Amino acid sequence: MRPSTRTLSSFRVSHADDEGSGSVLGLALVVAVAVSACLLATLAGALSTAQTLRGAADAAALGAADSASGRVAGEPCGVAAEAAAVVGFALADCAVDAEGRASVTLATTIVGLAVTARARAGPPQETIDST
Repeated sequence: MRPSTRTLSSFRVSHADDEGSGSVLGLALVVAVAVSACLLATLAGALSTAQTLRGAADAAALGAADSASGRVAGEPCGVAAEAAAVVGFALADCAVDAEGRASVTLATTIVGLAVTARARAGPPQETIDST
């Protein structure tokens, strides 16, 4: 077997085109991590806002139902709109039936998309004892 005749200097000459490519690869990796972090932060913010919207819809429905029952002064849908506005959301729809059950819909925009949350509240329905 014949020993290799390549020397270190010939290795450097043959790979001279690769000089600095590690910096480019490192920069690409940093950019990819930064973009991923931004996307993850945006997603987390959107999920948090959606959860807050659902909670605000629940509070608005409870306020409207309490107003319809006379426990809270004011017009039911007005109370619901005030409850939604406290958290920064808009009341998209509100309905109260004759039994005092309120149904509300809140709307907002999350990352450019229209998102709604619906909630219902009111007195408990009558249950029939089957015994």
